Amino acid sequence: MIKYHCETLRKEYQLVGQSLTANFPKGFPDAALQIQSQFAERRHEITNAKDQEVLFSPYMCNGIFATYFACLEVDDLTLIPEGMIGFKLPTVTYAKIYCTTKTIGEAYSRIFEWMKENGYQQKFLDQSCPIEIFYFEENVEEENVEILIPIRED
Repeated sequence: MIKYHCETLRKEYQLVGQSLTANFPKGFPDAALQIQSQFAERRHEITNAKDQEVLFSPYMCNGIFATYFACLEVDDLTLIPEGMIGFKLPTVTYAKIYCTTKTIGEAYSRIFEWMKENGYQQKFLDQSCPIEIFYFEENVEEENVEILIPIRED
């Protein structure tokens, strides 16, 4: 049995990367894989990245279409390569779960179950968005992933 660990995290992110919008759910996960693959070829252009081996994928979805990003975390937003976007996600509290690329579907079910059990409600599109964080690793069957879901602080 794979164990999932849930916790909360309060953090701000500055990200630089690319995005793709596609129909939801029909266009996914293909659109996510496509933009991640395109971005992986260009990530070296982000010279002020904190870590070239950690891919941040915030996304926004309204149930009709979704915009999915592939980004690197940066120290500041002064250097943005041509054709990319730089933005800051302000400090919010996230519910966080650890999983792998093979268990990401189950991890979403578990994080929302954990949030409900602990009285947390998702914060929707108000200066926030969910984030998937992938750790590039060579020669592994499944990569480590973190899922961050913004939560309301009423």
